[in-house]
Amino acid sequence: MRRTLVQEAKKLIGQEVKLKGFVQVVRDQKSVQFIILRDRSGALQIVIERSEPNSGLNQLISTLTRESAIQVTGKVISNPSVKLGQVELQLETIEVISLAEATLPIDITGQTETDVDLRQDWRFLELRRPENQAIFRIQTTVEQAMRNFWLSEGFVEIHTPSLMGSPSEGGAELFTLDYFGQTASLAQSPQFYKQMAMAAGMERVFEIGPAFRAEPSFTPRHGTEFTSVDVELSWIESHYDVMEFEEKWAQRVLQEVKEKHGEEIKALFGAEIVVPAIPFPKIPMEQAQAILAQNGHIPPSNTKKGDLDPQGEKLLCEYARQEYGHEFIFITDYPIEVRPFYHMRYSDKPALTKSFDLLWKSMEITTGAQREHRYDVLVRQAVEKGVKPETIQWYLDFFRFGCPPHGGFGFGLARWLALMLNLKNIREVEFLHRSPNRLIP
Repeated sequence: MRRTLVQEAKKLIGQEVKLKGFVQVVRDQKSVQFIILRDRSGALQIVIERSEPNSGLNQLISTLTRESAIQVTGKVISNPSVKLGQVELQLETIEVISLAEATLPIDITGQTETDVDLRQDWRFLELRRPENQAIFRIQTTVEQAMRNFWLSEGFVEIHTPSLMGSPSEGGAELFTLDYFGQTASLAQSPQFYKQMAMAAGMERVFEIGPAFRAEPSFTPRHGTEFTSVDVELSWIESHYDVMEFEEKWAQRVLQEVKEKHGEEIKALFGAEIVVPAIPFPKIPMEQAQAILAQNGHIPPSNTKKGDLDPQGEKLLCEYARQEYGHEFIFITDYPIEVRPFYHMRYSDKPALTKSFDLLWKSMEITTGAQREHRYDVLVRQAVEKGVKPETIQWYLDFFRFGCPPHGGFGFGLARWLALMLNLKNIREVEFLHRSPNRLIP
């Protein structure tokens, strides 16, 4: 007999089935015994009477521990009083595949508040919770929806190296390692390689892959390793072309997620998936700073001039909801002080870049720009930013033999998922989190 999933079994009234899964609950009563069995598709009640003919099974069930892995066979019957789908399984056989220890290190039901670090220590147990299983089904839909849209728009997928001979973003947020006697670094983003694809004439590329930032940060929105989602496209007129493309992309992704998981997300996480209207509101950074000042917001002293702090991002999202009735808002035209050397600058406003951040719900969700594609201008901007051209000559060479105007955007997948599901910490949506004090499991 082949294995049947719980979700399938509930439709097979009167039929014999074989189920495999974890023991969620054992209710060992005087005249009857119940097991709640859970697999990846759902949970089902199993019932058996206490009797002399069933004594062997009764004794075995009395020794079962929560989260043990078992295999059972029996007949599916209708029972209107059962909350789990009004069906149950009349047990015929049971086999203990793997017996769990009697005391679990964490409460995987979520009914007891458990320290986040302890939950990370036992992440494999926490991931058994149905809502956590749902997160990764939703993540799969998100990634598939993104790929579907990109492929429909003529994009190709690339896989760039994580090992680099020079920094991809600069700054101190860099992991280095010995590489056969040389110093290598882990990629902070695939930015340089995306631009290589533009110089190669590939025109439209995307990548979903790992990126690394040596940030000594313990905020709910940062990690030292994360899944980066990156897009680059050629032959654009300005960064507004990139924003227009991103609007269509975000709308399509959220539409697919809403169609497939909207009710589930609302039930499990209390989050309403709103498919955004196009176009998204857009305001330049100078206007954004004026709006914040009018609201009495004073950014912390460690905020770079011309940039936004987390509270400023939150206030601007509230502004977008109040003024435009929109969850999204683009902040454009960041000053050169807070943008990398490869962002294109306005010819008539050389202190400003053709760049943007997209804010969603309460924080920055993507960063993008038109890139500088002219070799001499790029070299000059690198020098102005303190980057020695000889350290990135391999990158600068991309622009020596003709390169189309191009731009793109990137973001962390975990942050997108956490915001979409109204979860407060990216750790909740990552398979395993990496932070300065967490390298295992």
